[in-house]
Amino acid sequence: MNQIVLTGMVLSTMPVGEYDRRVVILTKEQGKISAFARGARRPNSPLMGAVNPFSFGEFTMYEGRTSYTIQSADIKNYFAELRGDMIGAYYGFYFLEFADYYTKEFNDEREMLKLLYQTLRALLNPHIPNLLIRYIFELKALTINGQAPQVFQCIVCGDKNRPAVFSAAKGGMVCRECDRNITDGMILDHSTLYTMQYIESSGIEKLYTFTVTEQVLEQLGKVLERLNKIYVGKTFKSLEILETLL
Repeated sequence: MNQIVLTGMVLSTMPVGEYDRRVVILTKEQGKISAFARGARRPNSPLMGAVNPFSFGEFTMYEGRTSYTIQSADIKNYFAELRGDMIGAYYGFYFLEFADYYTKEFNDEREMLKLLYQTLRALLNPHIPNLLIRYIFELKALTINGQAPQVFQCIVCGDKNRPAVFSAAKGGMVCRECDRNITDGMILDHSTLYTMQYIESSGIEKLYTFTVTEQVLEQLGKVLERLNKIYVGKTFKSLEILETLL
């Protein structure tokens, strides 16, 4: 067995056998992986607190032929503050569940890991609405995955000047010369369009530095609902629970 050290965040965990846990971790080096934490459910295990969802740090593992086994963990951030905020925690669980579904094993997921970490940090900022954090996360995740809508020019002809509507089905803005067959066109407020442009083009470290009006937040919600139906197409249990709490 080879010993390796991977930096990542625990996305999910489940009990296995009497004392073990199976852990899914999004890592910087090897994308999403599954690993076993032997004895992690024993009260005196040093891994007991290290393999919970949200835990971010360095995990020392043995790499076997078919699986990883966690030997030790140096956790840099447990995001413990989320455990005292039920709403914030369920937003966090949604982001973890989304990342678990959206990322792949042995894929380059460094940007998604960075987005996930910065998003959880944003949840701890009382000045940014949780709903805005959700929409920023969802749109940036689509962007990282190469599925971002075209919001800088007409997706059909490339025009940047004519009035345009947003079509999730078409994948972005469609100018009035090209919108004859559009059935889902939305006229976006200028501020909504600018917000989407900013999210798609900005570095992850600059994402959670602004707020928007209720009108813009409402439009972003409608846009992301349509985009998620097309590109994600999954119902997340954590989001269903969250919506019953709001």
